[in-house]
Parts: sequence; structure tokens; C-alpha cells
Amino acid sequence: MKKKRVLILEKERIAYKLRRMAYEIWERNSDEKEITLIGIDGGGTILADNLSAIVKEISPLKVTTIPLKINKKKQPGNIVEINTDLTGRTVVLVDDVVNSGRTIIYSLRSLLTYDLKKLMVAVLVDRKHKSFPIASDIVGHTVATTLQNHIEMETDGEEIVAVYLE
Repeated sequence: MKKKRVLILEKERIAYKLRRMAYEIWERNSDEKEITLIGIDGGGTILADNLSAIVKEISPLKVTTIPLKINKKKQPGNIVEINTDLTGRTVVLVDDVVNSGRTIIYSLRSLLTYDLKKLMVAVLVDRKHKSFPIASDIVGHTVATTLQNHIEMETDGEEIVAVYLE
């Protein structure tokens, strides 16, 4: 039996939530001159690029975006190291959806090898039923789900077009 997909965010609501998230990133870092958005490979990278464009539009912050490649099937050993020294930087780790929290935990582990000035987590969709104790700092949308549900962000190139609950 095929699982039913339920639309929880459409393009217009996503655009609104991204702008609100960008303002929150700016507000929480208004004392900074520069921030680094690190997008977790896949949806996180696309989300980080979208947030970066909006933050640059609305604030004087210099924004650097870096992808973090992670093999989600073979954690924790297969995180690709970042080729940029993050020491002393303000970093926002970005992912599309927090499902179990496992990907965020393993990503944070690699970032904590640097002496960061500040570290925050931003996600478009945060599930309330997680296996790991992850609290996102900046959240676009929160959904209470069962452990059997899955949330998926749909993109068209670099554009985020929908978020579905399965």
C-alpha cells in the first residue's frame, strides 16, 4: 500500500517562512559582521543558499555558505571534513528537516572540532518526535508527527517548492 502524501507547506508559505528565518538569523547575529551558513548536503545546502540570499538582501552581514557532505547511510564515520577553517566564526548549521535528529548530531560533532565563536541550528521543518535530543534555534515550521511519519522537502533546482508529510 502506497503511503499518502499530505502537503504541509506550499511555495508561498515556504517563501514567507524563509524570510522570517532570515530575519531571525540577522536579529540573533546583529552584532556580527560576518556569518557562515553550513548546509547539510542535499536539502540543507539548498536551504542555506536560499537563506543566504535573503540575509544578504535584508542585512549588512557578510554571508558565506559552505556545504557539509555527509553519508546519511553510514554515520558516524563518513562525514566529509570541511575544507575551510571555521575557528572564531559564527556558524549556522542548516538542514531542511529534522526527522530523527541523527544527521544534526553527527554534523555538530564535526563542527565542534573547531573553536567556534557561536553555533546555531536552523531548519525549515522540525518534527516533534525525534530519537535524539536536538533543539533547533531557528525553525520555519514545527510538525507533531508519529515515529512512522516521514517529512520530505521537494525542490526544483535551487527553488524549494513544497514540503510533504508521508
